[in-house]
Amino acid sequence: MRRRKFLKLAAAAGAAGIASPTVLKAQAAWPDKPVKLIVPFAAGGGTDLVARPWADKLTQAFGQQFVVENRGGASGMIGTEAAVKSAADGYTFLVSSNTSTVNLPLLRKVPYDSKALTPVARLGDVVTGFVIVPSLGIKTFQEMIDYAKKNPGKLAFGSSGPGTGPHLRMEYLVHKTGINLLHVPYRGGADALTDLLAGNIHMMNEPSCNPHVKAGKIILLNVNHSTRSEDFPNIPTLTELGITGADAAIWFSLWSPVGVPESILDKLHAKIDEISKTDDMKAKLLAAGSAPVLQTRQELVAFREADSKSVAELIKAANIKIE
Repeated sequence: MRRRKFLKLAAAAGAAGIASPTVLKAQAAWPDKPVKLIVPFAAGGGTDLVARPWADKLTQAFGQQFVVENRGGASGMIGTEAAVKSAADGYTFLVSSNTSTVNLPLLRKVPYDSKALTPVARLGDVVTGFVIVPSLGIKTFQEMIDYAKKNPGKLAFGSSGPGTGPHLRMEYLVHKTGINLLHVPYRGGADALTDLLAGNIHMMNEPSCNPHVKAGKIILLNVNHSTRSEDFPNIPTLTELGITGADAAIWFSLWSPVGVPESILDKLHAKIDEISKTDDMKAKLLAAGSAPVLQTRQELVAFREADSKSVAELIKAANIKIE
């Protein structure tokens, strides 16, 4: 009778979420083995460029390897699905832009529930803009619009995949200006950038382009933000150019599958918040064209909801659809 009563009490404690001493000890010791960071795009793209300095810093901070695993394909859906369906033990996380966590679920049926990802921390924002190859002789945003109107469908725009932020920006630009661009989707921004630098495509709007703008290899026509970029102070915003409703940074965050203990998520968030404030991390993110953004976990949840509403409005206004 006593044994049966004990088992009932143990089951009740488990149902109420009361952790055993062994579980509490394991959570306190976290991490005691390598941690996987899934990046749902190919190496060398914008998400990858943000993920790698964070992996290095978290490895140093916790004394365990934080390993980036690139699982590109399907506009980020493959890697995101893997993260959603991974064990909720605190050893697998997703590093993602808002593409797979916000954009895609609004555009098509995805093989995962985007709400089955718990926000952990904001990793940084990247301000991008439309860039173009110099071989066309186009130097300004208006010159690009004029050329596109005279040559419908001739300008080839490369993106990291259908439904990604860069693709949505292109569709919105087409909607607002009436131009006709040829969309060329890739498995990731790095592949598109290779073709852009080779002259096989003409335009992009990806974070990985920024270093090549600074090197003079491609031309930046605008910035997608409400204010001008400190890196490119002479380049106008889309709002200044008369394209309203499209000014926004691409934001990157760390996500976990639902069920990871709050103690682990809080511990990881606190460390990311601490690292974000250091000059060294700011410099590393700047080299990737990014900047840290400090938010509590609750603020990140609210931000995702606000961004989802904004993207939904953009999709409706531009009548954006993907197959």
